[in-house]
Amino acid sequence: MKRIIQIILAIGLIVSLLAACGGNDDGEALSEDKLVVGVTAGPHEEIFEVIQELAEDEGLEIEIKVFSDYIMPNTSLAEGDLDVNSYQHEPFMKQFNEDHDTNLAAHFDTTLSAIGVYSETLTDIQDTPEGAKIGIANDPTNGARALIMFEEAGLITLDTDDKENASVLDIGENERNLEFVELEAAQIPKQLSELDLGVINGNYAIENGLSPTEDSLLSESEDSPFVNVLVVREENLDDPVLETLKDLYHSKEVAEFILEQYDGVILPSWDY
Repeated sequence: MKRIIQIILAIGLIVSLLAACGGNDDGEALSEDKLVVGVTAGPHEEIFEVIQELAEDEGLEIEIKVFSDYIMPNTSLAEGDLDVNSYQHEPFMKQFNEDHDTNLAAHFDTTLSAIGVYSETLTDIQDTPEGAKIGIANDPTNGARALIMFEEAGLITLDTDDKENASVLDIGENERNLEFVELEAAQIPKQLSELDLGVINGNYAIENGLSPTEDSLLSESEDSPFVNVLVVREENLDDPVLETLKDLYHSKEVAEFILEQYDGVILPSWDY
């Protein structure tokens, strides 16, 4: 019996040691030599490919994982499958934390990618017909951005002072009886033919062959608070490798790439 107890204790010790050596446990510092970065397909992916090359000269390996939606990059970061992600603005991140009880935090600003209104049938937003179907993102913050745009265009009013968190339930005046259809952000450009108008994020517009400067009927105002950020787990905010990553992202080379590649549709958020 004593022998059996010793064996059980020994097995338990081995399991504990293996658990301590594996995975990205909470509180574990990020590696100074390699970062796993989550991005959405399109501009965020392309920008990090530039950073990936620059990082090689600094002895930093960057592995890029590409996602097609706005939820999984945060889920993967919270679960430790990613070290950082780069695709979202801070209001979206804060709402995700609230909804999923996570501790994600913004480390530094990256780019501003304004959303725009698109249509396959209309050329002027003021010609929006009675009862028009309008596709907007079904996540709270990007949905609010869309509603703010329609209020600024004079087509609806919002009965709330907290406009950054407005929802369709906050719509007050709606003289044209517009119908706002909430969809996954990535699906709106694919369903544009079934809508009168669609509010599409910049990365998904470009990914689907739409030009925000040439094809959008209305763009988000330049003083938008929805600047994109690089996001980490809160416990890693002070990790030194993130300062290296920030210097690489905020470099002249990256700024020039963004300006040349996206023709002002996406802008650097830093002084260059």
